[in-house]
Amino acid sequence: MGVTRRAILQAATAAGVVGAVGLGQTTPACAAVAASPPGDVVGKVTVGYQGWFACAGDSAPINGWWHWAQNWGQLPSTSNKAIVAWPDVRDYPTTYRTAFSNLGNGQPASLFSSYDQSTVDLHFRWMREYGIDTAALQRFNPTGGEGPTRDAMAGKVRSAAESQGVKFYIMYDVSDWTTMQSDIKADWTAKMRSHTASPAYAKQNGKPVVCIWGFGFNDAQRPFAPDQCLDVINWFKSQGCYVVGGVPTWWRTGDRDSRPGFSGVYHAFDMLSPWLVGRISNAGEADHFYNVATVPDLAECVAHGIDYQPCVLPGGVTERQRAHGDFMWRQFYNMGRAGVPSVYISMFDEYNEGNQIAKTAESQASVPAGSGFLALDEDGIACSSDYYLRLTGDGGRMLKGQTPLTPLRPTLPVPGGDAVPPTAPGNFRVTAVADTTVALVWTASTDNVGVTGYRIRRITDGVATPIGTAPANVTAFTVTGLTASTSYTFDVQAVDAAGTVSQPSPQVSVTTNGSANVNLALHRPTTASGSTQSYGPGNAVDGSPHTYWESANNAFPQWLEVDLGTATGARDIVLTLPPATAWATRTQTITVQGSINGTSYISLLGASPYIFDPSTGNTATLTLPTGATTRYLRLIFTVNTGWPAGQLSELRVYGA
Repeated sequence: MGVTRRAILQAATAAGVVGAVGLGQTTPACAAVAASPPGDVVGKVTVGYQGWFACAGDSAPINGWWHWAQNWGQLPSTSNKAIVAWPDVRDYPTTYRTAFSNLGNGQPASLFSSYDQSTVDLHFRWMREYGIDTAALQRFNPTGGEGPTRDAMAGKVRSAAESQGVKFYIMYDVSDWTTMQSDIKADWTAKMRSHTASPAYAKQNGKPVVCIWGFGFNDAQRPFAPDQCLDVINWFKSQGCYVVGGVPTWWRTGDRDSRPGFSGVYHAFDMLSPWLVGRISNAGEADHFYNVATVPDLAECVAHGIDYQPCVLPGGVTERQRAHGDFMWRQFYNMGRAGVPSVYISMFDEYNEGNQIAKTAESQASVPAGSGFLALDEDGIACSSDYYLRLTGDGGRMLKGQTPLTPLRPTLPVPGGDAVPPTAPGNFRVTAVADTTVALVWTASTDNVGVTGYRIRRITDGVATPIGTAPANVTAFTVTGLTASTSYTFDVQAVDAAGTVSQPSPQVSVTTNGSANVNLALHRPTTASGSTQSYGPGNAVDGSPHTYWESANNAFPQWLEVDLGTATGARDIVLTLPPATAWATRTQTITVQGSINGTSYISLLGASPYIFDPSTGNTATLTLPTGATTRYLRLIFTVNTGWPAGQLSELRVYGA
């Protein structure tokens, strides 16, 4: 998405912030008022869920650092970033190394990918644990290049919602979607409607919920006329849906951020959720909006039989708005005393604007050094990384009448117990190395509620992937199934009884044994008959399974050659393609030639088909005749059933 909601809407803040109600007032709670009985959105806490972060190497169709970086094709760094707040990634099973400097505590600066199912599962587990009822999955124009990734994300959200017992629904954002009127209907019919069959899909008044965000805004990104908007709303209603409208702040008065003449559109929705990001920034402004927007908005909705779901904001980290929870809690209190039964938290994972409630860096020790990011302690008060999740849970309980209405936030910024992570495992080291195994040991971690186990991870190209666990009383682990003469990097984390994860231990790197299994082609000079885009021949010998060479397309035969440096007796050639399952099984027909001088070549292996199957590692092994000696090893590709070009991620050559 080009311009953020905040950037477009911030200019329309109402004049004046002196509220009619002071910060110390403790007006009793009003009875909750709604047109509909409690359901999956009425009387519930809903969060906006972006789910739009991807990383290179995560198998997402978008194939890049989606929403983490300005240039998705390059590693996120201080000069290439699209976020303003840094996530706390200690709980994530899989993370991806960036080009940011290490964190202030010396740990690598890594990020999560929303495309990993484990990430979405973790987010929805947090929702369940912290009392969040429903997630609104943001869906922007799905007809472009982002569409396949967004389609897949809907399935991942559905799976996580079902497994964690949280509700979800589709929230269409019509920003910059010029063909929205027809596209949105086709998308719902062909793709998104199928998710309403899930028991986790949100229902209200017995109808599947769908939200449309953006009708009526007074800006160039959403230029739709009232009749277009009414057509879409009425179409969804004809499909049996309960339709929520994400509308301008001043929908009721029809001015400032709202186009005039949209009253009929707004009143056609089943529920209205006015946008608030960029409108208020402190408790005093929250009180002002209570008087000029919340109370009269609710009355207008009640008069027209419309449900009301205003926003609650944690505040921008960069703008130093959060005031260690005072700002957000004042909004919850104002909703409670107005009798508002339903709220929309803006947002769950919006690290791009900094108004996320998901776990966030607590201090400068937890952000990349020199990055300029602020942490949750920016005002001098320490806050746990999950503080705004805990505060959301408290606010939801208060609005539901489960706890008394109070202007004083009941949750302290740092809890006295469970949120304290274990200490990082110490003295992490290798004690034994073989061809295919590595033995690791470390010293035990300590924790206030007790360590329950350890998570061992392998680091590949900055991506940390769990490979095993050890119980609390065991501080050793043997990694098996490795490849001889190959370099590996590992670390270990401790997990406590509250599910809190420690910082990783220092990393250790080791090369497995196997003198006869040294890769003679690693980092050697390569040439090729041609290549496509950035997929050059050097990618085949860089030691990374995630980069690859691809020849010119539709122009067989094509060849790839490596210079081993000296005439060498070679025995085995191991060829691989990237390990991602997105690479479907394919067969490549390859001829192997060798040369001592780089001019005269002889045939070492005739043309033969080799199968590359992701389920077996996407690897093919070619065995050369006994006594084969060569310096220049050339592979000639004539057929590829998966793509009209030669493709290779790794070319490994082993001596006789």
